[in-house]
Amino acid sequence: MSASGPSAGSCSAWSCWSSCRRLPAGSPFREPANQRMSLVLAGVGYTYVGTMNRVLDGIDLEVRPGRIVGLVGPNEAGKSTLCLVASGLAPLVIGGRLDGSVAQEGTSTKDLTVRDLGQRVGILFQNPITQMSGTSVTVYEEIAFGPRNLGLPVEQVAERIEWAADLVGIADLLPRDPLRVSGGQAQLVALAAVLALRPAVLVLDEPTSQLDPLGTRLVQGALSGLAGSGTAILMVEHKTDLLARLADEVAVLVGGRIVRSGPALEVLSDPELAGMGVEPPSDVRLRRAANEAGVELDPAWLRPERPDPERPSAADPPAVAKPAAP
Repeated sequence: MSASGPSAGSCSAWSCWSSCRRLPAGSPFREPANQRMSLVLAGVGYTYVGTMNRVLDGIDLEVRPGRIVGLVGPNEAGKSTLCLVASGLAPLVIGGRLDGSVAQEGTSTKDLTVRDLGQRVGILFQNPITQMSGTSVTVYEEIAFGPRNLGLPVEQVAERIEWAADLVGIADLLPRDPLRVSGGQAQLVALAAVLALRPAVLVLDEPTSQLDPLGTRLVQGALSGLAGSGTAILMVEHKTDLLARLADEVAVLVGGRIVRSGPALEVLSDPELAGMGVEPPSDVRLRRAANEAGVELDPAWLRPERPDPERPSAADPPAVAKPAAP
């Protein structure tokens, strides 16, 4: 199989699968509206198995439905661990000791099963290869893996795949081998696979780390639309320019503790941010350089482009009522 595309055999298999799942002309996907959920961490501490030192300590953090909270900090600050704890995977799956409480819409993650978590929370790891199924011949099958394991009807699985692939701009990759695409493409495939589950809470660990500016803008639009439809999003991201445009709030994690939190532009403009190991957004750095040079800049020109929180994004899936459970 060449790196440029799937083999003849896999192309044939994908063509058969593709022809079976095509929607009738004029029948756009109408995704059921999300169940809205909040994510609340209160006094959270976490210690890995076999260690004595807390990686997280005294974490208080809330992500409300329809809001995007950015998490920044230096390397080894505990950001990836916080993602595992917020998603419920730690300690349920990987073990360790959890102090404090992590609640999803008032329900403690300690009271949820792995299946419960899978239906509530979607998590994207920093390295997309680590969450590939390893059993899929095509990107289409990779995105289908989660919804199929939820037992959804074939028609709903197909609709979710097409919606998620279109949302992150990878429809042209659907017949490709998911393990033979570029790093940035793999990151978008992994994100689409998570989005196809339609979780009420999204936990994203550096979702744009391997993306070029175009891919980053695609992710920005997708996340803005999802937040507009009620998804609660916690997002670790080192691209502070992106957070300045996208996040509602930002928290700074240093040494396992949150040392700053508040409105995104307020936190990202903090003069002490660089001293915490976080590079300020480019507009903040430019403004400071201009001030030092005695040049006055129009604040409106420097203000990051931000979506109107009251206006639904074009990335929103059309919402209809969920069908009654059989």
